[in-house]
Amino acid sequence: MTDHHHDVLDDLAPQHRELRKAIPEVYAGFAQMSKAALGSGVVDASIKELIAVAIGVVHGCDGCIASHARSAVLAGATKEQAAEIIGVAIMMAGGPATIYGARAYQAFEEFSD
Repeated sequence: MTDHHHDVLDDLAPQHRELRKAIPEVYAGFAQMSKAALGSGVVDASIKELIAVAIGVVHGCDGCIASHARSAVLAGATKEQAAEIIGVAIMMAGGPATIYGARAYQAFEEFSD
């Protein structure tokens, strides 16, 4: 197993820090919205994170996949749940999602190991 998705997050961190310095209000607002949207409520945080993984698959966003796969693992999501949610993303987005779906499942496995 590679650490590709760990590397994706490590590569993006300094870029985010630099941009956050330039537009701190935007990042603060985004952080507040993320906390409100992804926290546990009627729907468990692990499921919300898996939904975010699926959206990352549909949009082909490696950073989104890595970040939300890690958060889904930390919130207690299982590999089986991840696989099923990724399957829904593939069904909704078609062929391109099979590529990012495989990447998302690999990311989930990487962070759960």
